[in-house]
Amino acid sequence: MRWQVQEAKQRFSEVLRAAESEPQIVTKHGEEIAVVIDIAEYRRLRGERSGLLEYLREEPFFDDDFAVERSGDLPREIGLAD
Repeated sequence: MRWQVQEAKQRFSEVLRAAESEPQIVTKHGEEIAVVIDIAEYRRLRGERSGLLEYLREEPFFDDDFAVERSGDLPREIGLAD
């Protein structure tokens, strides 16, 4: 949706509600000057994560070339009855 500056100022609450579902373009003298977007979309575009759960869902824990090499040696013996 497109809003002229004067209309966007007068109906700002409506602009904000509409921005929850799609970006709202603000124009001045017919020229696009601003976009009002939902905060979640803004954070997504900035690459921000909102919490640990999102981090765990999205972030790879290791690079692809990460490899664990385990020793083939047997564990040492310990005496438990001493």
